[in-house]
Amino acid sequence: MKILVSWSTGKDSAWMLHTLRRQQPDAVGGLLTTTNEAFDRVAMHAVRRELLQAQADATGLPLHVVPLPWPCSNEHYEQLMKTAVEGFVTAGFTHVAFGDLFLEDVRRYREERLAGSGLEPLFPIWKTKPTADLAQDMLEGGLRATLTCVNPKQLDRSFAGRAFDSSLLADLPAGVDPCGENGEFHSFAHTGPMFNHPLAVRVGDIVDRDGFVFADLLPA
Repeated sequence: MKILVSWSTGKDSAWMLHTLRRQQPDAVGGLLTTTNEAFDRVAMHAVRRELLQAQADATGLPLHVVPLPWPCSNEHYEQLMKTAVEGFVTAGFTHVAFGDLFLEDVRRYREERLAGSGLEPLFPIWKTKPTADLAQDMLEGGLRATLTCVNPKQLDRSFAGRAFDSSLLADLPAGVDPCGENGEFHSFAHTGPMFNHPLAVRVGDIVDRDGFVFADLLPA
């Protein structure tokens, strides 16, 4: 078994890696991230490439990046990922792990796209417990993160750049998932048991772009 971890830079994928390493301590062989080629940032989370690399270095795992053009149609995305998956299978990977929590359509999409590819999908933190409890587990386990993206249609823009902590969880409006699983927010994990050392970051500019509010994180 050789597992590739789908790595978004956020708290869910970070906690998934921590969980997976406890389940399969010697099987994790690398991280996989897609980036926006035009901006050299992690897709959707908008994290700078240097911080992505710093995370990978802190996990002690090789980082595999698939650059995506901007804009990128779903058809083009699927072709790029198909080519990438073929390369990972050739390199000996047998499984790919995702940090999905409960969205059935997302899981089904991943399973369908990977069917027959040679990579079997894993979902280590899928429906393990209510997301309110999972968020508390993350904090109690030492995970620390910063919100890098907020959907202002679901959550006030003032949450962009805030620390993912007990105060933030208490301030979330009713109907907002505590882990942001419905796309309410995305994050950057910088401290926790999945890292060999914490990453020092600071919040830079807060910008509105493409209907979302982004907090630009910088190395501190």
